[in-house]
Amino acid sequence: MAKESMKAREVKRSKLVEKYAKKREQFKAEGDFVALQKLPKNSSPVRLHNRCKITGRPKGYVRLFGISRIQFREMASKGLVPGVKKTSW
Repeated sequence: MAKESMKAREVKRSKLVEKYAKKREQFKAEGDFVALQKLPKNSSPVRLHNRCKITGRPKGYVRLFGISRIQFREMASKGLVPGVKKTSW
């Protein structure tokens, strides 16, 4: 389980990315890299981490489902993920 502070930091970063997305796009199109550097560092989409929607775990993220590998395995063994059959894990 991720710390609440880490989850909050990710939420803050995602809001900054949304807020500055148009400005970043505009500066890149104009080639104004000096202005682009003056934007907050956390407004870059590269600084976002994928986290499990259930536990907040940053590692072992399955992008298709938006959850970690551990949660995927638990849900698949309970039959909550359609089309997945348990083999020797």
